[in-house]
Amino acid sequence: MTDFQKTENKELDQWIEQLNDCKQLSENQVKVLCEKAKEILSKESNVQAVNCPVTVCGDVHGQFHDLMELFRIGGRSPDTNYLFMGDYVDRGYYSVETVTLLVALKVRFKDRITILRGNHESRITQGPMCDLLWSDPDDRCGWGISPRGAGYTFGQDIAETFNHSNNLTLIARAHQLVMEGYNWCHEKNVVTIFSAPNYCYRCGNQAGIMELDDALKYSFLQFDPAPRRGEPHVTRRTPDYFL
Repeated sequence: MTDFQKTENKELDQWIEQLNDCKQLSENQVKVLCEKAKEILSKESNVQAVNCPVTVCGDVHGQFHDLMELFRIGGRSPDTNYLFMGDYVDRGYYSVETVTLLVALKVRFKDRITILRGNHESRITQGPMCDLLWSDPDDRCGWGISPRGAGYTFGQDIAETFNHSNNLTLIARAHQLVMEGYNWCHEKNVVTIFSAPNYCYRCGNQAGIMELDDALKYSFLQFDPAPRRGEPHVTRRTPDYFL
């Protein structure tokens, strides 16, 4: 490791320590961090290979203290490999701190953490990317119109065909509130993982993460909201359409 890399890593470690205390970086620091992240992410594949063992996480939605609880339950990075499936911002009080910490961890430990794009990370309104990020599993077979107004619903037959065509055994996805933190559907062809406990500070749900070992055997960890020390009070009710 060169002296420059040592200095760069030391700076990143300082930023991560600051963010772990829920303290924002300066605007200039965020710009520098984003440039470093852009350089790393631009070299990754659209379908990125992930090494096991790995812990798979769903939506966190700006609930910073619950993200810290997730790391307490699942293990700190880089001791634990992580795959985050998007939806880092919105709803919670700490979107900036949450997404900045995840990006900083990606830059510092690029081979130990994978961050995917969710439907809250970009203004995607149409086309294949919209369908990929907005569609939900459904009890009815075939394709259906999504009540979200974007994407589609897909039935068990669609999930089974997709898995068979792509030599897969499981679709792990996020993007949807499930009360126990994870939920199987389509005869275990699909699992939904949701990692924001008590979503929008009113839903009363648990959060979940999925651990995959070297042999691709899975297990789930569930957790409740972190203590709300110093967090601002809810001053207005979250509209139901956000749920």
